[in-house]
Amino acid sequence: MAIIEVYDLVKRYGDKPAVNGVSITVEQGEIFGILGPNGAGKTTTVECVEGLRRPDGGTVRVLGLEPDDPRLRHRLGAQLQESELPDKITVREAMELYGSFYRTPADWRELLSTLGLGDKHDAQYRRLSGGQKQRLSIALALVGAPEVAVLDELTTGLDPQARRDVWELIETVRARGVTILLVTHFMEEAERLCDRLALIDSGRVVALDTPAGIVSTVDDEQRIRFRPSAPLDDALLTALPEVTAVSRSGPQILVTGKGNVLHAVTSVLARNQIIAADLRVEQTTLDDAFVALTGRALETDKENR
Repeated sequence: MAIIEVYDLVKRYGDKPAVNGVSITVEQGEIFGILGPNGAGKTTTVECVEGLRRPDGGTVRVLGLEPDDPRLRHRLGAQLQESELPDKITVREAMELYGSFYRTPADWRELLSTLGLGDKHDAQYRRLSGGQKQRLSIALALVGAPEVAVLDELTTGLDPQARRDVWELIETVRARGVTILLVTHFMEEAERLCDRLALIDSGRVVALDTPAGIVSTVDDEQRIRFRPSAPLDDALLTALPEVTAVSRSGPQILVTGKGNVLHAVTSVLARNQIIAADLRVEQTTLDDAFVALTGRALETDKENR
């Protein structure tokens, strides 16, 4: 069942279209990602879903309702791209305040415990680490016990360990039955969390599929790099049906191929009593796919809507 339905969404700022004909659907229980470079229109798209901006064209439905329908406010939680709380507000005060906005809020103590903040009830906001602030922002988005959560650039500014901790938390949230719309420009985050992705560039959807599906539409080749322990005739490798190319760079050999090419190459090496030193297998990544589809790589600085 489609929980979020966006069809031909258009949003302009002046004469410039920030979103130009975006169409996506998010199914119940999915983590659906919107991925794109800075200025692509990601945040504008989700702000229309959240009811924070009014579209100039197209239609948006969330749980069958218009985004500005008051009934939706009790069923949708949102973590904005940028948010701050007063420095001296405590975690307890923030959770009680936000919980008071809803008719049937979640147990905020249990929620904080699940999110690893069970010992921070009386901590002031200014005393929290960056990762703890992000966890709190997630807790505030979920305190209304929403059916849908929109999370915008959820791990921007976090160190790698804190980012992975938050990823684990999001997987826990989904396990609680919440449908998640996730906005990100981190490829690893999208590959780790998302069931499906919409790649957005210049206000348009350029690809929509699973992360693996998007990668496979661009290139499904594997690249194997190694340094042979003894002289190796290239013909032994090029004769393999799985191998499409062999090249050398100094002592290193690069083999490109498809299918079970790794097994084929290592079998040849074993039969010839050759050890593959510094063996590394590379596959086309989501980042590679994005570059192929848009002609540019993602940037990591602050998004300009």
